[in-house]
Amino acid sequence: MGRWEPDARERLVRAALDLFGEQGYENTAVAQIAERAGLTKSTFFRHFRDKREVLFGGQDELAEVLTTGIAEAPEGAGPLAAVGAALVAVSAWFTDAQRAYGPQRQAVIAGNDELRERAALKMVGFAVAMTDALKRRGVAELEAAVAAELGVLAFQRGYDAWLEAGGDFGEITRRTLRDVREAASSLEGAE
Repeated sequence: MGRWEPDARERLVRAALDLFGEQGYENTAVAQIAERAGLTKSTFFRHFRDKREVLFGGQDELAEVLTTGIAEAPEGAGPLAAVGAALVAVSAWFTDAQRAYGPQRQAVIAGNDELRERAALKMVGFAVAMTDALKRRGVAELEAAVAAELGVLAFQRGYDAWLEAGGDFGEITRRTLRDVREAASSLEGAE
């Protein structure tokens, strides 16, 4: 395959995940990823800052979609309804190709302390972005933070459910958000 073919990014992701699985994340070099993909090292760096970015690329764009989803929620929507709108807004990001690579990606992350920490920081970033978006809608800081954290929990659990069963990511995460909300409200009597 020539390096000019249009699927370079996907080839790099596929090559990286295969190599990470075969020899471990730590033992895989960018040059090996590029070579496996039939591309040059400079082509790799046109698509990714480093090999970690293969696993976490698009975080800022995804946070922006979450923020926009909250901003564009109907005017009378409460904080959790606005978070639900944000979760639906990101569903376009979750394609069949991403689903195919998801378990492999999760296995690589689970096997490395640095990557697990990076994954946790990614979720913190999403929570901060959603909290700020809710505050811009006039939601008090504590309520905004709680709604955002519940949204992150729904996002994570919904992602796992989506990987397992497929379907519409937005609908899965909305259902998961409802389940999280019910679980939180059931804690009322637990004191």
